[in-house]
Amino acid sequence: MAEVKPEDMVPHPPMDQLQGFEYCIDSNPSWGEAIALGFQHYILSLGTAVMIPTTLVPLMGGNDHDKARVVQTLLFVTGIKTLLQTLFGTRLPTIMGGSYAYVVPILSIIRDPSLQQIADGHTRFLQTMRAIQGALIVSSSIQIILGYSQLWAICSRFFSPLGMVPVVALVGLGLFERGFPVVGKCVEIGLPMLILFVALSQYLKHVHVRHVPVLERFSLLMCIALVWVYAHILTASGAYKHTALVTQINCRTDRANLISSALWISIPFPLQWGAPTFSADHAFGMMAAVLVSLIETTGAFKAAARLASATPPPAYVLSRGIGWQGIGTLLDGLFGTGTGSTVSVENVGLLGSTRIGSRRVIQISAGFMIFFSILGKFGALFASIPLTIFAAAYCVMFGIVAAVGLSFMQFTNMNSMRNLFIIGVSLFLGLSIPEYFSRYLTSSQQGPAHTKAGWFNDYINTIFSSPPTVALFVAVILDNTLDVRDAAKDRGMPWWARFRTFRGDSRNEEFYTLPFNLNRFFPPS
Repeated sequence: MAEVKPEDMVPHPPMDQLQGFEYCIDSNPSWGEAIALGFQHYILSLGTAVMIPTTLVPLMGGNDHDKARVVQTLLFVTGIKTLLQTLFGTRLPTIMGGSYAYVVPILSIIRDPSLQQIADGHTRFLQTMRAIQGALIVSSSIQIILGYSQLWAICSRFFSPLGMVPVVALVGLGLFERGFPVVGKCVEIGLPMLILFVALSQYLKHVHVRHVPVLERFSLLMCIALVWVYAHILTASGAYKHTALVTQINCRTDRANLISSALWISIPFPLQWGAPTFSADHAFGMMAAVLVSLIETTGAFKAAARLASATPPPAYVLSRGIGWQGIGTLLDGLFGTGTGSTVSVENVGLLGSTRIGSRRVIQISAGFMIFFSILGKFGALFASIPLTIFAAAYCVMFGIVAAVGLSFMQFTNMNSMRNLFIIGVSLFLGLSIPEYFSRYLTSSQQGPAHTKAGWFNDYINTIFSSPPTVALFVAVILDNTLDVRDAAKDRGMPWWARFRTFRGDSRNEEFYTLPFNLNRFFPPS
């Protein structure tokens, strides 16, 4: 038997574009498939669009009708932000939805003594929403300035493939609390959804109907429909009639109260809750969430580019996308969505699950968001799907995004002790520090930072509660200061060198050029 040479033992060379996708960022399936896939993305995005208002609106003093209006507004603005981002931002197939990063400063606004003393619940809700709007409007300037001034492009030049491994990985892994811990609250619905989805999308993905792999592409839609019907049968049969309240909330299909509370037709409009109010403390606290969402979005953009079979977005394009994210946060403030803007991580994972990274599919999904947010009753029908079903899908989607982050290790030298140290420490601290902050908050109802300066508390508690943000600080600082002189090749810098500038690679123009020949007026750098 012939001796195998070491160079022949590397069967999988590094690839700057992920292969095996049926449709990449600028290729499109048939209109029928694209519409069905867009609707599937719309359904998946409902989980976050419902979960955030369900958590925050009751604390603000709002009722079910207020919650339904906030959900409608969030979906409507998400559709607009997504269209803007896919047309004029990075042009990646990403849905710009609500962000959990804003929960800490928003809770701080909700607990403001001047708002808590308002006796009437609906009045307190309106005043709190206006305070949140004012803070979002002011803090959105951070992303707008960093993005359009190209300051974030300058910062991103310090990001190597090695430094991005823990950041992108924790964009997915950092959301583990939204996965099986939620599934476990109604395991008789969540577990069948998880098992069925894995079975259809992976083990039966080669089943074709008219040469179309329907189970691979539409398994999520099928599973949600089947398990939703199953959950409704359990609800109608009285299976949860005598169970604990928390079980009923997570398992029953009639507990959301969205359908009965929503209007038939309702068009969200700017300042619908009244004129925003502005406070320096609230605005400074919200700026921390803006920075966190900016970092999380950067990691999600990197993952989305890979799962769209595109090249890594150049620094100029990345910064342009952050600028449009700032516009999205400004729209959140003007319309009153109750949260800020970030990339929907679960929808990024769905790109990989379906192996379709088409930009058109996401734009169609944005159309569904706008359409069903206006037709309130119909949108509320889909939004009443139990959150446990979404959490089961998250277990797969977040895992795919985390794996994409780990795949960046192919560009680096993982036989280097320096690289092992940086990735290991940043991954561990990226999980451990936010977990400490989370447990502290749960046990004492306040974060580890609880000085008399509320804005400072929000800064510390928000930043160090975000796994990708902690990972970015640790990884980028270590990667750019530890034995960096002769480590460029080990860090993977030669692989990304040609993607630093827009004209560094011919494929950049194919994937990221603005539509309508707008590059004539906004020439890339």
